[in-house]
Amino acid sequence: MNIMDFNVKKLAADAGTFLSRAVQFTEEKLGQAEKTELDAHLENLLSKAECTKIWTEKIMKQTEVLLQPNPNARIEEFVYEKLDRKAPSRINNPELLGQYMIDAGTEFGPGTAYGNALIKCGETQKRIGTADRELIQTSALNFLTPLRNFIEGDYKTIAKERKLLQNKRLDLDAAKTRLKKAKTAETRASQLNATRLEGDNIMIWAEEVTKSEQELRITQSEFDRQAEITRLLLEGISSTHAHHLRCLNDFVEAQMTYYAQCYQYMLDLQKQLGSFPSNYHCNNNQTSVAPISSAASSNVIGSSSLTPTSGLVITTPSNLIDLKECSGSRKARVLYDYDAANSSELSLLADEVITVFSVIGMDSDWLMGERGNQKGRVPITYLELLN
Repeated sequence: MNIMDFNVKKLAADAGTFLSRAVQFTEEKLGQAEKTELDAHLENLLSKAECTKIWTEKIMKQTEVLLQPNPNARIEEFVYEKLDRKAPSRINNPELLGQYMIDAGTEFGPGTAYGNALIKCGETQKRIGTADRELIQTSALNFLTPLRNFIEGDYKTIAKERKLLQNKRLDLDAAKTRLKKAKTAETRASQLNATRLEGDNIMIWAEEVTKSEQELRITQSEFDRQAEITRLLLEGISSTHAHHLRCLNDFVEAQMTYYAQCYQYMLDLQKQLGSFPSNYHCNNNQTSVAPISSAASSNVIGSSSLTPTSGLVITTPSNLIDLKECSGSRKARVLYDYDAANSSELSLLADEVITVFSVIGMDSDWLMGERGNQKGRVPITYLELLN
């Protein structure tokens, strides 16, 4: 027998098997054939696997949207991934905003209050952009990749074996149907055993029954074996859940780190912005914020705060306002680090003690500070007057 004959016979056998399965499936749908039901445990495992697959896909896709809101960028990354190539690095939105702010601040002048504030805001935005990039990389590695590996790996194997189990079940039920028909025909032939012809028919159907019984035993054995293989794979779903739980904890930790970094960056930025004179902090109509009276400021808890109004308002401790109304110098403790915006200001370090005094005509939110031979303007909101 040559290869061509073998291929033709195999093709014919496969076509016969496919036709038999199609007939069995159609008759089951029409209610004309019986269907072997899987045991309850296996059905529950199949349902659990399908549920896991559906929700894993949804969580994975929505996480991708969260980490990369731009759909075009996601498509580009998907294409590069399928081509097994590294996607080009692109600047993210916080980094781009930060660069615009820095460029604008440089153009307006770093020595001006607005220009300096823009530069500081831009630097903070760029730090947030870096933290965002780290969040994406960490989440992709520790969370998205394991979920994707399950969908594209483990579940594909489960789906393949599940389909094979379905085919074995159809073969089994088709064999049962053929045996049932053979036995019915044999019984009918024995009832009509009046002539030699009917006797021959009895022998033919007896042989058909024997053949069908043998085929049924083979298909039953193959079905049972495939059911066991599928069951073992499906029982691994519990291990998959445990693995995904660890990955979820990693994702939560990455988010916690990211938001903690962002909070700290913005907190530091808020402290820095608090150093600018209040007459520069205004709303969109460019109207200066009125100075805050001593009576109003005496109700403020702590040494400084930011009032949530349309413009940024800085309140001043009442004891330092009282200092501006008298002569002489006093000692004050520095609350936060402060970088001097220009040569007329004095840079400060947190917790150091400096000498402060008022100068006639100086803005209400500033004092003169002195540290050794160094002297310059210092923001009141950064100071705590010592007794």
